Amino acid sequence: MLDNHSESIADALPEPDAEAKRRSDLLKQHIADICAQNGGWIRFSDYMDMALYQPGLGYYSGGLQKFGEKGDFITAPEVSPLFGQCLANQLSEIIDNMSSRHAVSLLEFGAGTGGLAVDVLRQLQVLDKLPQNYYILELSAELQHRQMQTIEQEIPELTDRVQWLSEVPDAMGNVIVIANEVLDAMPAELFEIGVDGVHSKVVGVEDGKLVSRYMPADEKTCEVIETISRRSDIEFQPGYRSEYNPAILAWLSSLEEKADSMVVLLIDYGYAETEYYHPDRATGTMMCYYRHRAHDDALWWPGLQDITAFVNFTDVAYAADSLSMGVAGYTTQAAFLLANGLSELHAEQVSDDLQQQVKLSQQIKTLTLPTEMGDRFKVMALTKNYDAPLIGFSMLDLRNRL
Repeated sequence: MLDNHSESIADALPEPDAEAKRRSDLLKQHIADICAQNGGWIRFSDYMDMALYQPGLGYYSGGLQKFGEKGDFITAPEVSPLFGQCLANQLSEIIDNMSSRHAVSLLEFGAGTGGLAVDVLRQLQVLDKLPQNYYILELSAELQHRQMQTIEQEIPELTDRVQWLSEVPDAMGNVIVIANEVLDAMPAELFEIGVDGVHSKVVGVEDGKLVSRYMPADEKTCEVIETISRRSDIEFQPGYRSEYNPAILAWLSSLEEKADSMVVLLIDYGYAETEYYHPDRATGTMMCYYRHRAHDDALWWPGLQDITAFVNFTDVAYAADSLSMGVAGYTTQAAFLLANGLSELHAEQVSDDLQQQVKLSQQIKTLTLPTEMGDRFKVMALTKNYDAPLIGFSMLDLRNRL
């Protein structure tokens, strides 16, 4: 039987249709089989990986509508083309400084509907700074298809520059990586501070139902928590719950080792470490999204909902430093967009159409207001063999807070 918390969540969320439930049941059975093969319990990160990415059944690898008003959430590119245009202005500057040596490629991770790629390429075309290649690394066949349709419909003259990949190319040369809301979707480890030490959240099956509990953490998890506590002077109290991303270092390493020169632009919601693990944030940041409703039950119909956690940007910076990559900037989304010409782009679109202007104004508010995406979303730039300043961080640079 579901516990009371799960029952209240189930009552508050829209009911999935029969086909969606069938797909979720198939995924539940797969997860149950994996649990049985591993002594009854698996790490939460392994569960989250299957819930999001299991081929054909996971949230991102299945065929569900995820983005926009009919999906589960809206990302900045869906809010307004201005987001992609501002990003393209930053890319243009980087391409300028890279192309004096060699051709430059762009690599976008998880391109969603393809809207960001369209907005970026359109603006780069206007600026006469088109890259040699625009790679999209997308694991979902359904999203790949949607992206292809979007790009062929919106910018048919540029489709020959776009290539879809299933893994990072072996030799990328000079590349700019775009990772908009990528890190937050990486499988996280959940932990709890107990009176007897650190515990990790695990997932198993009881009475035919997926359940979770906390068990004594392994040595690796204990080392991670100790490192966080030591480097940021954080004293975790018993009962404190949160999470960390175990995959960041390996992900960055897979990029760094295959690029001659590189700028990685990370755009995501998150905090510096001391804010991330603030005493008042004692239940962590992991959230689930289903049809624009947020809740915290990650076991609710796996495969049908997004599961996400905020980004610890201090941890990202330490991972980059361990790979001898530079941290070239860290700022809010609002400051990044304004530094890259948001006001000027807005002014260019001013017209006598009052309805259009109200819509445009609302889009800008969503992208920049502190109560919307403006402060909650951060932008970080990581570099390899690239030393030029980046205009996106000229208005506000918060690296001193990392």
